[in-house]
Amino acid sequence: MFIYEKKLQYPVRVSNKDVRMAKAVLTQYGGPDGEMSASMNYLTQRFSMPLNQTKALLTDVGVEELGHMEMVATLFKKLIQGATRDELIAAGLAGYYADHETCPFLVDSEGEHWDSKYTQAKGDPIADLYNDLAAEQKARATYEGLITLTDDPLVIDTLRWLREREIV
Repeated sequence: MFIYEKKLQYPVRVSNKDVRMAKAVLTQYGGPDGEMSASMNYLTQRFSMPLNQTKALLTDVGVEELGHMEMVATLFKKLIQGATRDELIAAGLAGYYADHETCPFLVDSEGEHWDSKYTQAKGDPIADLYNDLAAEQKARATYEGLITLTDDPLVIDTLRWLREREIV
């Protein structure tokens, strides 16, 4: 028998609604250096790795990045929960709301849709692994930027945890 317990790797908490921050957080969901791009990098690059161990490692990291997407989506939902029409409009999310309501969607903080051009898979293991190092650092830098945009200690805690998972 199995027990299925669905929970995040780390608790995602917020002190208060913050629609402006919710919009900013979208960049780590569907932005060029966000978790979707990272996941697709690893899950695509694994096919050009010469060793089964490296393929397995990239698969595991790609799946972990999908878990980070879930955490970012949860953070977005908690930050936007209970937002009024006027708050959404003031934060520049009127069009977003019309298309997606408060569902996390693959866009960056400016509403640009995620595109596969954000991913890299050269087919050369060395080039791909160096690309992954740079991608991890860019994600770290984005989390740093997001941390500076909020005063909420609970949001900062979540963002710091995610930042520390971006291992170069």
